[in-house]
Amino acid sequence: MKWFRSATISAVLLVTAGCASTSTTEQEQWIYPPMAVPLQASVQQEVQIARLTQLLQRADLQDEVRAKMHYERGNYYDSVGLRDLARLDFNQSLSLNPAQPDIFNLLGVYFTQVGEFDAAYEAFDSTLELDPDNSYAERNRAIALYYGGRIDLAFEEMSQHFERDTSDPFGALWLYIIQSELDLDVAKAELKARYDARSEEWGWVLVGLTLNEISEENAFKAILVGTRDNTLLAQRLTEVYFYMAKRYQQEGDFASAISLYKLALAGNVFEYVEHRYSFLELSRIYNQVKAEQLAQAKLDAKLEAEEEQQAKSNSPAQ
Repeated sequence: MKWFRSATISAVLLVTAGCASTSTTEQEQWIYPPMAVPLQASVQQEVQIARLTQLLQRADLQDEVRAKMHYERGNYYDSVGLRDLARLDFNQSLSLNPAQPDIFNLLGVYFTQVGEFDAAYEAFDSTLELDPDNSYAERNRAIALYYGGRIDLAFEEMSQHFERDTSDPFGALWLYIIQSELDLDVAKAELKARYDARSEEWGWVLVGLTLNEISEENAFKAILVGTRDNTLLAQRLTEVYFYMAKRYQQEGDFASAISLYKLALAGNVFEYVEHRYSFLELSRIYNQVKAEQLAQAKLDAKLEAEEEQQAKSNSPAQ
């Protein structure tokens, strides 16, 4: 993709994000995209995993306590990207105490990420049966319906979810993403109206970026100037790269979208849905491009066969 150009903020980017310049001109520099140091497992996370593993070996634990420990260890596994181990712990916890809506919600996200949509719907339904006011499960179920190709249902559910909190920029973004599959012009107009009534919350920067109301340069400047903590920097960049990628993907610029999804993954912010769904989006692009290439190959073969047939029919009899 084309990385942004800037003369006014290049010094900030070079100092804050460790970016390297590819040009020495004073007026304008091409620079690499800003990056955070990829997050790594902390000593505390590793110690907690080891401690819980040791405690779970005790035979005198009550089922309620054991279920809680499996849940806690699963959360630690998830936070360091060990999702299969986390899923095993969550299932163990549910087998001991099935009334845990938060675990069903997490499992639903896992199922969505790997394309097991029916299992995801069931998991989110279980969450909402146990906790009808769980707004995260509402949003996640609508997103699962979107990725599962059930756009009308996804739009209906996300609309209902957003109406409960119209100040939520992430709800506005996902409602736009889903609605754009039905009517792009209407989706843009409604998102613009919500953006015009925005608050100062960080997420509205992402909405402005999606609408091209905020340039990429200014979005990165806002992140880098206002963020000194590496963990927060990694989180913000994961979000901005994901929603930028969605915009480029919508525009048909798959090369840029792929690069940006990979950047969204680069910070190791495993707990963010933007990190989780970047894998799914990359698979969708691959499958779409593969299908288009296959369709084009079939069309080319058909045209070639027709040309050969036409040439034979036009040739003089021997």
